[in-house]
Amino acid sequence: MGGKAHEFIPALGLTLFLSLASAVLGLVLGFALNALRLFGPEWVRRAIRTYVWLIRGTPFLVQIFVLYFGFPSLGITLSAMQAGVVGLSLYAAAYFSEIFRGAWNAIPRGHVEAAGSLGIGRRQVFWHIQLPQAVTFALPMLVNQFILTLKESSIVSIITVPELTMTAGKIVAETFNYLGPYLTIALCYWVMATAMGLLGKAMENFFARRLYGVGGTAR
Repeated sequence: MGGKAHEFIPALGLTLFLSLASAVLGLVLGFALNALRLFGPEWVRRAIRTYVWLIRGTPFLVQIFVLYFGFPSLGITLSAMQAGVVGLSLYAAAYFSEIFRGAWNAIPRGHVEAAGSLGIGRRQVFWHIQLPQAVTFALPMLVNQFILTLKESSIVSIITVPELTMTAGKIVAETFNYLGPYLTIALCYWVMATAMGLLGKAMENFFARRLYGVGGTAR
């Protein structure tokens, strides 16, 4: 690989930006979708269920093709990077919304009922009782989805986003060396995923101490 190694540095930065931006946007959208599914009218709930069903039931590769190659026929043209961020965010949002839905269902109903009996308003119950518990329950799955989003970002190389996978393919085409470039990007993804896992574990312990006053994670 020789002098080509420096080409991975901007590709690594782009991969991190693409993955984190998409995961954060997907997290916010997924949270909003779950809130609308909890408190919105029935037609909104049905629309969200349909959206989640469609996104989870189709490959991300097909979704990114529709955004990048299909939308121009509707008059909507996105750059490769824009299509990558939008597509990955919408893809992640469907999974994040399901994670939040499961976390909300895991909250003991008695906690909410007890708060209601004490005259605590619905909004206060949401922010001070339900949300902290739901975040604690959901954190392991949220971190896992962040890691999955990071790895799914490699698919946007197919629409010419110059992230790690596309950069490795370019170097392979120029040097005919397959092992070095692909081992390099495998190591990069492993390091990033491991760092996300360690950060997630630290956050789990922090929230568990704040919520339960213990050092371990809430299970």
